[in-house]
Amino acid sequence: MSMTISEVGKKYGLTPDTLRYYERIGLIPAVGRGAGGIRQYTEFDHNWIDFIKCMRGAGVQVEALIAYVALFQQGDATVNARKQILIEQRAQIAARLADMQKMLDRLDQKIAQYENTIMPVERKLQEKGKPAKNARLRAKPS
Repeated sequence: MSMTISEVGKKYGLTPDTLRYYERIGLIPAVGRGAGGIRQYTEFDHNWIDFIKCMRGAGVQVEALIAYVALFQQGDATVNARKQILIEQRAQIAARLADMQKMLDRLDQKIAQYENTIMPVERKLQEKGKPAKNARLRAKPS
């Protein structure tokens, strides 16, 4: 089943302009055309768009993806080169994940400090600022 550029754009949350741009710069292989030169996106094209969206969402560089697509279009002789691109991008993502884990650990420590140190002090200060129970009952009317 093929789809038009508008249908594909809605499916993937991309504008037709973005899809045309992806095709123009080689981020996705050229899309086949139907009657009147209208792009007809096949399952093959959907798989590429899904792959590109996933990789971009993970922070893979556009240049690396363009190189990957170009190598793919050259055929099986480029399997090792394509694999190497994926290995390099994976290493970069793993490094970013490690950095993010450090940031998450630091935030967890900071939150724990609030819960264990700052919040109890604030509660004590709030309690000191509250009027004593039955204080109004003991006060003399004026």
